[in-house]
Formats: sequence, structure tokens, C-alpha cells
Amino acid sequence: MSTYRLKNLLSPHSLALVGASPRQGSVGRAILANIRKTQFKGEFGLVNSRYAEIDGVATVDSLGKLPFVPELVVMTAPAAAIPALIDDAGQRGAAGAVIITSGLGHGAGSLAEAAERAAHKYGMRLIGPNCLGIMMPGANLNASFAAHMPRAGNLALISQSGAIATGMVEWAAQRAVGFSGIVSIGDQLDVDIADLLDYFAMDGKTRAILLYVEAIKDARKFMSAARAAARIKPVVVVKSGRMAQGAKAAATHTGALAGSDAVYDAAFRRAGILRVSDLRELFDCAETLGRVEQPSGKRLAILTNGGGIGVLAVDRLAELGGIPAAITPATREKLDAVLPPTWSGSNPVDIVGDADPARYAAALEVLLADAGNDAILVVNVQTAIAPAGDIAAAVTGLVGKYRQQHRGFAKPVLAVWVGADQNIIELLSGAGIPNYPTEDDAVRGFMYLVRHREVVTELAQVPPAMPSEFAPDTVAARGIVGAALADGRQWLDPLEIKRLLEAYEIAMVPTFAAADAGQAVAHASVLFAQGATVVLKIMSRDIVHKSDVGGVVLNLTNADAVRAATTDILARAKALRPEARISGVIVQAMMVRPKARELILGLADDPTFGTIIVFGHGGTAVEIINDKALALPPLDLPLARDLIERTRVSRLLRAYRDVPAVEPDAVAMVLVKLAQMAADIPEIRELDINPLLADQAGALAVDARVAVGQAERKFAGSGPANFAVRPYPSQWQRHLEVRDGWRVFVRPLRPEDEPVIHELLRHVTSQDLRLRFFASMKEFSHEFIARLTQLDYARAMAFVALDEATHEVVGVVRLHSDSIYENGEYAILLRSDLKGRGLGWALMQLIIEYAKSEGLKVVSGEVLAENTVMLAMCRKLGFEVKADPAEHRICNVKLTL
Repeated sequence: MSTYRLKNLLSPHSLALVGASPRQGSVGRAILANIRKTQFKGEFGLVNSRYAEIDGVATVDSLGKLPFVPELVVMTAPAAAIPALIDDAGQRGAAGAVIITSGLGHGAGSLAEAAERAAHKYGMRLIGPNCLGIMMPGANLNASFAAHMPRAGNLALISQSGAIATGMVEWAAQRAVGFSGIVSIGDQLDVDIADLLDYFAMDGKTRAILLYVEAIKDARKFMSAARAAARIKPVVVVKSGRMAQGAKAAATHTGALAGSDAVYDAAFRRAGILRVSDLRELFDCAETLGRVEQPSGKRLAILTNGGGIGVLAVDRLAELGGIPAAITPATREKLDAVLPPTWSGSNPVDIVGDADPARYAAALEVLLADAGNDAILVVNVQTAIAPAGDIAAAVTGLVGKYRQQHRGFAKPVLAVWVGADQNIIELLSGAGIPNYPTEDDAVRGFMYLVRHREVVTELAQVPPAMPSEFAPDTVAARGIVGAALADGRQWLDPLEIKRLLEAYEIAMVPTFAAADAGQAVAHASVLFAQGATVVLKIMSRDIVHKSDVGGVVLNLTNADAVRAATTDILARAKALRPEARISGVIVQAMMVRPKARELILGLADDPTFGTIIVFGHGGTAVEIINDKALALPPLDLPLARDLIERTRVSRLLRAYRDVPAVEPDAVAMVLVKLAQMAADIPEIRELDINPLLADQAGALAVDARVAVGQAERKFAGSGPANFAVRPYPSQWQRHLEVRDGWRVFVRPLRPEDEPVIHELLRHVTSQDLRLRFFASMKEFSHEFIARLTQLDYARAMAFVALDEATHEVVGVVRLHSDSIYENGEYAILLRSDLKGRGLGWALMQLIIEYAKSEGLKVVSGEVLAENTVMLAMCRKLGFEVKADPAEHRICNVKLTL
């Protein structure tokens, strides 16, 4: 999460190039030419010990001989020289380097490790090695060997491939699309995708961020940065390797379903990133996002001179989840007044093949004024009657006038000119109208805008509170898994699995273990007495899929049948798997629930993103049916519902014919409980429940497998080491007693706490609000409170205090770390009528304790100079208090931990 010194690299005031060469076709010469061509405004120096000048530019033989300190050093020297050059640059005071050179290797003892070590010594940042370079049009900087420099614009591109970056530049040059920055990150020795997401998310010149991803290095860091960026602006990703299979050797059905690309897809979805499948779609995204604002909804009006292409556009819109805008009677009347009687009378608005510029403009003017649509797609199929260029000129003129009149509130207008020549494309592009070769491309471009608006809305939703009665027995569950590990086992036995699920309130059929036929008959007799039939299953830690050896016999109704089936199962297993350790058979009640749906739910371990959750259509043919969806934990009910809805089997959970609907949220709650289990017990490596029977009576696990092993710490920091998204830190719940025996319960803030924060603010005076927010605050929108309550626990923490007697919220304290996780900035707010009772002191002590546990070095804050009570408390807590040199009404407070 480090934007530390990135501004120095991406917008430097001084620059040095090391390794330039006069040789034609060399990388160094190409970069030198690009730097000079873009007329970099700052100081520039060339370092080369072999030549006195290159292309008329004088050189020096070392960085130390430059007459200035370069903020950024671009290196194209041989790989062996890079570590020493980094050290030289650090000694001169350079902020960072872009390493174009390849061949530095990886891992311990490599040149890359030596370069990283040298950079760390001086706090330098490194982009690369093995990269194309950087292109920052706003800074007049092209430190790359790309053929062209993109024009300035509002798109940022972060690419792991130099070829993809150059391809985007060439495409953009033809479409008049501009960039705020293009960074080729290469091997990501230091600066990675997450760092640049943080940088461009806060860059005012960037409207949207495009990513080309091959692999993620640090999933927790990436998820944290991506989720933060996606709340602010669209983030679009294209990832290669979509067909790679990541689970061929998986032992459970869940693991087999969790392919590598499916996990990336789940991660992008959780982060709020829009994923596209190829470069064509990425170009479409760039075309749309770089030119127009988001629409207020997903109702699209289509204006065309060709009915067929209009209908195709409507079809595609419906497929992608958009809505064809309805033509209201009032709008139809206005269109009737300006169009011939042969127009379509509905959407698509087909104005007939002989439509001229005036007819297009008249119809478009009506649609722009119509509140019944959110965006307009203008389509033109060239005819010999009306010149397409003239129609394009009329449309661009009208759209320009409309945008001036509705600045900041203009609805998007998109265009398709079928078979348009370059002049028309340049005319539309120059007017800032996204234009596409086909109606399919245009509709997808519109839906990218819609999807981002939906993502922002989803990220700001308030999830419902978890049922208070859910209280898992984590001690018992950890004991079950710990005993298996102590015994050297990788799999839990069926009785352990039943106890584990019961500890998390997941119901499972009655289950017994029998070593031989006699014990099997004894257990079965108990079930027969209850009116149940019986199923027998082979019990072996080496036979994971029981049906593969004929190890399951159903519908047993008497003792003789049980005895015979036990004998057959044991004999068959020994014959087919002579090496397997066989412990006997499992005896279970046969569940006869004829209208139940068979589902699979489970946990799997991904090498990049850690624990993942799988849901889908269950049964023995689960891999063949392949109806599944994946999600990253932790889950709340809305996330669990979304996971379910992404499968085909979700439709069967609703009522149909004489089949009642599944009990509401019965399946979703099991998913939430499994996610909590994964957070509490990282030693669970894989788990699947298959099948889980679900019907109107609820959900019941029939069979399950659980693989265990020593927990691997995939991610740095606190929280579960196997979660890419840090879950709710329940371990920080506290019962505190403050002055006069007042007892308060303090816990980390949750997304569903938005209502209680609103309630807290109702009990804070306008003066106290001004002291907290440094401005008069009269209203607090949902969006404002959502930003306070929906925390990324990898970056921020907030504790909410509740009166134990009344359960009313009485205060909140926050801490937000900086980009290098060294300094945390605090803020605190108490109910005005409850100040002076020691709560503020207790909350400040707690947030300081939390900062220490996270490894932060400093806690700091800004306090209005008139807030003498807060300043006095800061001094008592050991904070250093100083007046802000630029803003005298503010004091800066700082506590070194």
C-alpha cells in the first residue's frame, strides 16, 4: 500500500538516463530520443562512461558528476551493473529508478536481490526491472522505448506487459484517447500493481484505471488497494491465462472446482473491478470511460436509420442486463412532430433510411431532453442519400451544445457509424463522443459505465447484522482439528466432521462409526427404532471418494441387510484398494427429502489468494455439471446471497410447480458459517459438504470431507494468515469500566453500523461536530457514513463504544494508516452529553494499543487550537503538540510508539 515517493518517479523535476547508446536500434538510444522528443521540462543528464556525447547531448561518466541531483534515474545498463548504479543513485539522493534492463534474475543471491537491497538502504523506489518504462504525458515525460507518446488524457494504464502497453498507445493514437499515465511494471521488484492503484486512485487527473495482469504477487495488498480504488473510479482489468487449470490434483470436489482463473475472477468481483476478456474489450472500455461520465441508470435509447441494427443493439443490451428505454406518450408526441409517419414509434427509434442531418438532430434533441432514458446510442448506416460525415457533424454539434448547457449533468451519448472513414472517427473522437465499429461494442461500452455505477452502489450497501444467536464453539472446533494434526492425520474422520460442523451450528445427519458388521447392526437398530432407513459408507482415511469403490449402500431397512452390506463394502474396498487403511463403515440415517436440492459448499486453498469458498450444484456428477461460483471470505449475508445467485442451481432454490422454496437464507447462512470457520481455524486446508440437502425445512449436510494441515502464513500482518481480505477483527472486542463504574462495550466498527453512527451524530452538538470535522456539518449522507463504516481492516480501524446498560452508541475512535504503514492518523468523537466521564481517555488508549500491535511507528492527528480539552488529553498521553506552520488555527499532535 505504498505511494511513498511515487510522485517523484512519475512526475520528477529532474532526470538522468544511464546506459544510453549511439547504436541505432538500441533501447538506450530509443529512450533518449523519446525523452528529448517530449521536451521534458526539468533538468536532464546523460550518464555513459564510453562516449563524450550521444546525439549531441553531452554525457558524464558517473551519476556523481551530474551538476544536479536527479529525482529519477532511468537505467538501461547491463544487468551486472544495476546494483552498483542503484547504490550510486541512492548516495546522490535520487528518489527512485526505472530499470529497463532484463536478466537480473530472481530470489536469493540474484542481481535483483542486490538491487533491491541497495534501494532499501536509501529509501529509493524501483519500477521494473524488465519493463518498457513509463509515459506521463502531463509531465512531458516519455522514459520508455515505445514508438509513440500518448496524448494527455484521463486514463491510467498499469501493465505487466510492455507489448500490451505499446499496443494501447498505438490504438489510442488513432482514436484521440489520452492518458494520465502509462506504467509498465515488469518484474515488480518493488513498485507493484497495488502501489500504482493507490497512486492513480488519488490522482485528480485520472478518471479510470486500466490494468493488464498476468499474476498477482501479494493478494492481500492488491485486494486492499483495488477495493479502495474501485470506490472512487472505474478500474478495468484484462488478465491472461484464463484457460489455465489450477486444481487438477485436488483431493476434494471443492478443490477440483476451484480453478486458478475462477479464483482471480472471484477476487476481481470482490474488489469491485470490472473484468474484460480481451484487448478489444479493454479498448472499448478505454473508449467509453475516457470520454463520458457515468449514467444515472441503465436505460438506453437507440437512435438509428437502420431498424435491423437497432434491434441487434436492443438484443445485446437485454443480454447484458441493460434496459431499452421506454418511449413515453409525451416523448412519442414530440418525435411525431419532427419525424416522418414511417418512424418506428418505439425504441429503437428508427428514423428510416433516408434520414438526413436535420432529422437526426431533431430526434436526438428530443431524446436528450427525455428524462425516460439515461444514455443515448446514435447509430448510422451509410446510404447514398445523406452523407454520413454531415450527419456526424450535426450530431457532434448538438452534443457539444447540450454538454455546455448541462455541464456536470450531461447524459452519455455514444455512437456507431458503420463503415465510417477515418475523418468521421476523428470528428466524433474530437468531440469526445465514444464511437465504436459495431453496435455490440457500443452496448458493451455503455454497460461498462452501468456496471461501475452498480459496483459503487454495492460497495456502499449496508449489510444486515449477523443473527445474534450464532455463537460457534471455536474452542471445541480447534480441539478437533488439533487432535487430528497431533495424530499425524490429514483427514478428519466422519465423527470428527460431524462434531466440527455442529460446533458451527451446521446440521448433519445422525452419524455413527462401526468397526465391523456387529457394531453396524447395533447402530442401525437405533435408527430403525426411530423409523429411519439406513445408509452405509466405507470409512477410510485413504478413500476420499467413497462411491469410486462402491463404498456406499442406500436404503437398508433391516439388520440382515445391514450385516450383508457391511461385509460386501469391506470386502470390495479391500479388493479394489488393498493399500488403503480401512477402519470400518459409517452408519447414517437415510434422509428421504424428495423435494430437497443437492448442493455443494466448501473451502479450498488457492496459492495466490488463500482460502476461497465454493458453492454449486452438488452430487456425484459435480465436476461434470460444473455449475459453481467462487468467493473470497469473509462473507456476510449479501455476499453469500450473491455467490448463490451466480449459479444456475440458484433458480431451483425458488419455488416451482409443487416444489416449495428453500427456507430463506438457510443456504446463505451455512456459507457465512463456513467462512467464519475458515477464519477461526486456518488449519482447515480443504472442506466440502456434498451433498447439502436444502428444502423448505432448512439445510442438512449428508456427507462431508475435511482435509487439515499446518496453517501457512500467505499474507503479512495480523488477521487470518490465509485470507486475502482481512476479516472482522473480533479479537479486539473489549469490556471497559471508566469513571464512576460506567461500563461500556467496545468493538471494531462493522458495515452494518451505519444506523448507530447516524444515531450518535444526533447526540453531538454542532460545536463538537465542527471541532471534529473542522467545518460546519449539517447533514450526513449515506455515502458519507458508508465511507466511515465500511472499513478495510488492512488499512484502517475504528472502535465503537456502546453503553452496556442502554446499548446506545456513545463514542467512536478511528485510525487510518499512511501508505507505508508507519504513521496512523487518529480521530475521535463522543456524545456531547457524555463527555468528561473518562471514555475519551479509554478509547485513545485502546487505539494506541491497536497501533502498537499493528507495528505502526507513530500515531498523529490534527486538532483545532481552540479544542483545548483534546490538546490537554494528548499531552497527558505523551503526544508532542506543535502549531501547524501553514495553518495556525490547527495543531499537529504526534505520539512516537
